Amino acid sequence: MSIFKRSRLKPSAVSTQIRSTATHPFGMLDNYVPLGGGDIRLYRAIREAVPVLDSAVMKIIRLTGGFSVCCDDRKNEKELNEFLCTVNVGRSQRGIGAFLDNYLDSLLTCGRAVGEIVTDGNREIAAVLCGNVCDVQVKEGLSPLDFVICGRGDSGMFEPLPFQNLIMFTPFNPEADSPYGVSLFRSMPFLTEILLKIYNSIGINWERAGNIRYAVVYKPQGDIVDKAYAKERSEQIAKEWSAAMQSGKNGSVRDFVAVGNVDIKVIGADSQVLDSEVPVRQILEQLISRTGIPPFMLGLNWSSTERMSAQQADLMTSELTALRRTLTPVIEQICGLWLRMHGKNCGFEVCWEPINLQDAVEEAKATLYAAQAGNIAYADK
Repeated sequence: MSIFKRSRLKPSAVSTQIRSTATHPFGMLDNYVPLGGGDIRLYRAIREAVPVLDSAVMKIIRLTGGFSVCCDDRKNEKELNEFLCTVNVGRSQRGIGAFLDNYLDSLLTCGRAVGEIVTDGNREIAAVLCGNVCDVQVKEGLSPLDFVICGRGDSGMFEPLPFQNLIMFTPFNPEADSPYGVSLFRSMPFLTEILLKIYNSIGINWERAGNIRYAVVYKPQGDIVDKAYAKERSEQIAKEWSAAMQSGKNGSVRDFVAVGNVDIKVIGADSQVLDSEVPVRQILEQLISRTGIPPFMLGLNWSSTERMSAQQADLMTSELTALRRTLTPVIEQICGLWLRMHGKNCGFEVCWEPINLQDAVEEAKATLYAAQAGNIAYADK
């Protein structure tokens, strides 16, 4: 079955409902009004401008882990898991894992994610694709349960897509008055703008330090001859100084010799360079705290401890578990459609791999101490 074409004469033809576009500059950070409306290009620009935030998102995606599908029938379970490992997800990628990585990336960055199941008309799923959220809109009905996904039609207007059961849409922490989710970067544009200004000023200062500007001041003496030829001598000094600087650029050494009272100083040598360590760290602490990733996992040594504490591990595990709950309905929609298209009527369950962020040695010690305490309590009885 094709999505745009209703005819089934050519079952091999495959088409998609979601088109892709893209690009984003950093300049919009200067014109952003906080909480004035989510702009997807702005959030992508933040990720591109601040590498530590991009690394945090990628680590969240990797830590979410993999999964397998357990069915009541062993044969169906094997076939379903084989399909999940080999399904085409576009851009020369295969496997549902690659699709979920892109889907979760869009979910965290844009606040929502959209995907599409493409069928080929032979009771097979040809591909599972992740779309651009800018290409779709949500049209709500009279109740929150009544909504449809719309895409751009031939007229350029947003129209309901013909096969809603093949579209996957997931908002990230949606608010009560909006069907769209909230991006992980919604509260970051203001601080990111300040951080980029600090880094830009640091770059300008270092550029000046590597390309020094000189102030050459000629002070005529009190006699009449110096005062009479002050202009000519100043022009000669400027000419010779420029020639000496040009020869230095070409790799040759040339001395500058002047007669009289000539003062040479480096422009800006006496100016104080502001310490950027404290403000940069304060801003990064605010930004990274929003991601939920411990700083040391991003290569930032802000404390004396180098290992993840038990409290941090528990918080990180709860965050990853919440993301898994968000992704599970998407996986169930794909698996349920595949089973129905193949005429299989069996129950299934999405089984995620266990999250293990705790120190194995510390867990073993805790188990040992608990067992010893139990033996002591039993002996006292």
